[in-house]
Amino acid sequence: MNETIYPDRARIDALEKVLGRTRFAADIPLPRITHAMTVPSRIVRGRLAAIDIGAARAVDGVLAVLTWRDFTNAQSAGYLMGGGFGFQSHQPMLSDRLVHRGEPIALVVAETLEIAIEAAALVDARYEEEPFAALLEDERAEILAPQAGHAMGDAQAMLASAAFRVDAEYLSPAQYQNPMEMIATVAEWRDGTLTIHEGTQNSSAVKFGVAAALGLDSARVRVKSAYLGGGFGQKNSLQGQTVLAARAAILLGRPVKLVMPRAQLYHTASFRPASRHRIQLGADADGRIVAASYEADMQNSRADTFRASFSEITARLYSIPNYSSTARLVRTDVQSPGYMRAPFEHPAAFAFESAVDELAYATGRDPLAFRLNNDAETDPVTGDPFSSRFLAECLRTGADRFGWSERNPAPGSMRADDGTMIGWGVAVGAYKAAMAPAIARLRVRADGTTLLSVSGHEMGQGIRTAIFAALTEGLEIDPARIEIVIGDPDAAPQHLTAGSWGTASSVPVVRRAVETMQARFDALRDGRSVHGSIHQMLALWRRPYIEVETRLQAPGQPDAVFDRLQRGLPAAGGPEYKPFVSFSYIAHFVEVRVEPTTRRIRVLRVVSIVDCGRVVSPRTAESQVRGGVVWGIGAALRETAEIDPRFGGVLNNDLAEYVLPVNADIGAIEVGFIDQPDPMLNEAGVKGLGEVAMVGVAAAIGNAIFHATGRRLRQLPMRIEHLI
Repeated sequence: MNETIYPDRARIDALEKVLGRTRFAADIPLPRITHAMTVPSRIVRGRLAAIDIGAARAVDGVLAVLTWRDFTNAQSAGYLMGGGFGFQSHQPMLSDRLVHRGEPIALVVAETLEIAIEAAALVDARYEEEPFAALLEDERAEILAPQAGHAMGDAQAMLASAAFRVDAEYLSPAQYQNPMEMIATVAEWRDGTLTIHEGTQNSSAVKFGVAAALGLDSARVRVKSAYLGGGFGQKNSLQGQTVLAARAAILLGRPVKLVMPRAQLYHTASFRPASRHRIQLGADADGRIVAASYEADMQNSRADTFRASFSEITARLYSIPNYSSTARLVRTDVQSPGYMRAPFEHPAAFAFESAVDELAYATGRDPLAFRLNNDAETDPVTGDPFSSRFLAECLRTGADRFGWSERNPAPGSMRADDGTMIGWGVAVGAYKAAMAPAIARLRVRADGTTLLSVSGHEMGQGIRTAIFAALTEGLEIDPARIEIVIGDPDAAPQHLTAGSWGTASSVPVVRRAVETMQARFDALRDGRSVHGSIHQMLALWRRPYIEVETRLQAPGQPDAVFDRLQRGLPAAGGPEYKPFVSFSYIAHFVEVRVEPTTRRIRVLRVVSIVDCGRVVSPRTAESQVRGGVVWGIGAALRETAEIDPRFGGVLNNDLAEYVLPVNADIGAIEVGFIDQPDPMLNEAGVKGLGEVAMVGVAAAIGNAIFHATGRRLRQLPMRIEHLI
């Protein structure tokens, strides 16, 4: 078990980012580079009857205008959840069939971006339209049979006999990630090798997916993804535009850069689907939750099946002996949805933790005390122990820091001197503590340098800093001359970095590499008393370097899982590891102010306390939680995609109209960590943090709004008009 208390340290890439030295995918300078722009479909569903590219081709500086006829030898790389490499099994521009609005129907390649944009606007198309369903509630949507979820005991019978009951429906809208770095690909074909620079959370999926789509030997496809300017799930698979750019580079024999405009990403990239949640809860006279029923509907595409797992956390937040859950998928005519930060856990926690709050009020109990009274000691689903669970400590610590004991429990009872309504709310969240197989290759050289290649991607979360902390903890090496290579499948096999398993997978395998390296060094020393760093001793012994390779997988995973890693396929484990279950937890305490006339809602302060195992990089960990809380505030009060049911598009498809929180919307955010290592999950004691940070924020805000106003809001985002 890791007993190390890691010190606060600056991000190791902070200076380079501030100075603008960090190169993202679209920054890569290549000689004779060309610029590409896609032409989006203007219909949702149907057929491309004709396309006229003559005017576009005639623009001076245009090198090529590609249509589906230029991709007849390409194919789909398959759906990621079905063993493929992308979150869209529908690869655009393979035929004249169109399945969602905005999919590319042509690709213009030109000498400059301005020329490419001008020419793309001149492409003229004629369509044969078919009826479509744009919304979850559309009559043309196809509702699939319910999928059974977690089930324990007899929920319906216990609900019928419960002393207190809640039965309510909660709505969560479609939402889009909007990372600062837009989805971009730079593709170069040289000497029979295709090199792709792309900001991705899954460089191996890009490598093997492009190879499969274009019929190339995967050994001839290289992918580089040193940095991402944000991902949040939108960049965790092969993208449709990557194949287009790669094919164009092969045809032209020149590098091709394609940066997808933000407006188009609302219609081509994955997103958080709209969902509807019916929660039934029952409690006995002692305030114990005796039963829960969770029924959900979630938007899907026609082509793929993105399965819902809302009950993974809701069945385990509390000790509920009788629980049932189902989820129905609703097929609409959109691109396939996918994972967006806390993909199921955010809407699930909003619905469930709002209902728990309602039940607490129904029983006449304090919402904090009610939650503590229903804490679980063992996993309600499997009966197995938790590897670690400090959720009660999160609640108690957060309550002390927030000053919860000063709260007047009556809704509408707390007001500022100017009449502003004050509300205090609490909610909890959880996220599976997952791990993925990882390989680390560590080389320490006599010249004073150290090279570490390891599975992982840097999307701004600070994984390099956490890896650096683990690497320098146990080795006497020069910290100023360390190179950490991640996001490169040729340096080390890359697993998808998502689901909060990045640090929990990379740090333990790096620690193992450090221990192996130290053992190798000790063997070379052979009992001799030596002084100085490993570099100095290697130079003294005339050895150019020492190199080790280590590998590590999730508990209980067979060694065969490394075959999936080598082929770029998902292979994460968790949360159920025989004989234990592992989650990260968080408790949020929120104070809102509601103006008495306008009903404008402001979040004045938030206290968030996290149980994520050992905190390896305190500064970036705190940043993760602050970012998650800000995202939760946006999801609660601002974010929604406004869908036009007539034309099937997202109306607010830019950062001017897709409303996100800004500095003026954010009050004080206080972050704390339990910082107790998980003794069973891995030898570093690390659990995930990035996803759990935003789980429960929206519910805490909604609960605070109820406390302030006496009005329960069950639809996201919660707006002024809902309080008038």
